[in-house]
Amino acid sequence: MKYLIVYEKSNTGWGAYAPHLPGLGAAGKTLDEVKDLIREAVEFHLEGMRQHGDPSLISTVAQWTPPKGGHNVE
Repeated sequence: MKYLIVYEKSNTGWGAYAPHLPGLGAAGKTLDEVKDLIREAVEFHLEGMRQHGDPSLISTVAQWTPPKGGHNVE
């Protein structure tokens, strides 16, 4: 599965979030750091959903196709 990740530059560093995974976000000083952090956060979040038997969000996201040009996490 692929998930859209939005990256935002600020005056002090970078932030990232996954719009279809509510509450999931990461912040860091460099873009590379934030890419690593958000990838780990997505993996952790999905693992927690699987362990708690919550397929609802996974099913919804699996049916969604991200727009061209977005960075995706598999």
